[in-house]
Amino acid sequence: MNTFRALRSVPFRWYFAGQVASASGTFLQQTAVGWLVLQLTGSASALGLVLAAGGLPALLLGPWGGGVADRFDLRRLLIVTQAIYAVLAASIWALAATGHAGVPLVVVVSVLGGVVGIVDSPARQAFVGSLVPPDDLASAVSLNGVVMNSARVVGPALAGILIVAVGVIPCFLVNAISYLAVIAALLVIRPLSAARHSARSGGVADAIRYARGREQVLVPLAMMSVVGLLAFNFPVVLPVLAKETFHGDGGTYGLLSTMLSVGSIAGSLGVGLIRHPRRIYLVRTAFVFGLAMIAVAVAPGVLSASAALLITGAAAFAFTTLASTTIQLHTAPEYRGRIVALWVFVYIGTTPIGSVLTGWISGWGGPRAALLAGAAACLVAAAAAFRVKTPPHPDAALRDLTPVAR
Repeated sequence: MNTFRALRSVPFRWYFAGQVASASGTFLQQTAVGWLVLQLTGSASALGLVLAAGGLPALLLGPWGGGVADRFDLRRLLIVTQAIYAVLAASIWALAATGHAGVPLVVVVSVLGGVVGIVDSPARQAFVGSLVPPDDLASAVSLNGVVMNSARVVGPALAGILIVAVGVIPCFLVNAISYLAVIAALLVIRPLSAARHSARSGGVADAIRYARGREQVLVPLAMMSVVGLLAFNFPVVLPVLAKETFHGDGGTYGLLSTMLSVGSIAGSLGVGLIRHPRRIYLVRTAFVFGLAMIAVAVAPGVLSASAALLITGAAAFAFTTLASTTIQLHTAPEYRGRIVALWVFVYIGTTPIGSVLTGWISGWGGPRAALLAGAAACLVAAAAAFRVKTPPHPDAALRDLTPVAR
């Protein structure tokens, strides 16, 4: 199938296999950390502290991580970051197994993981571009999205099985071992192309100037900065929607979250069918995303909301995958790490701010109002991007990619 054409590349197949194991382990550990903190303290506020600590480095330092990615060989850099992740997971396991895993130590490990993440995330996404031909990048990014979205379902489910069967502590050891799969893949991978990097490459300001001069890069970044702030806060909205609006329980929340995840997998796979992403596709998916969120907001019951969330997930992650692909296709290799870091920042780094705003809107007008605010952000971004005329890419090195711009 056209969706899976990136798997024709041997380096990408190795990387894909490693990511399947590692991503599942990552989400397994996220679930286990929450359970461990609740076991230690019984406090939801303590759990919130741990989660916030992990996201703080991305909020404060996220854009600077790409500068590191542009200065070093990506394959070697990723081997280092994955090894550090493995050590951190093994550390939590050792601390918990010996009875020394207090909340302060878990917070420290979470912060250290967040620091590693500001380098690892842009490096990982930029590395994918060196594993496939340019025409297969959309397929590679979409398959990478499928792995991550599938892991959001598989990881927590596996954690639940392990917690019941052997307890929470072994989950951390399983995650540590899962990183060995990625490291093994990286050791044998030989990229099809190597990104140009320099010890004297510019910083964040240089990357921002680069993006401002290229509408093909600026438009997706601007769209995500608006959409990501208000529309991607489902962990804040869905629990309240399930409990207060539909008067449900944990099962209701699980159903809504599962439908969103299933839709996201479908959306990521759908983007793989597109060989040359176009700006109009971004506009259309953002528009459908907004309409689907309106449908969730006005849904009279759980079943209709679940159906609308299926479409919401598909549109949301189709939009995300298309935007990420477009940015990478239209960024010169020596800037790719920093531009992807800016992308990660507007997509993930703004989450704490967006969560606060969404929580405030939900408290003021209920979860339906928060969903409508997210829908408005999508529709505004789509309308603004539709009016922008995107010229051909100015870099001669990427002339073969200019058809993608239109």
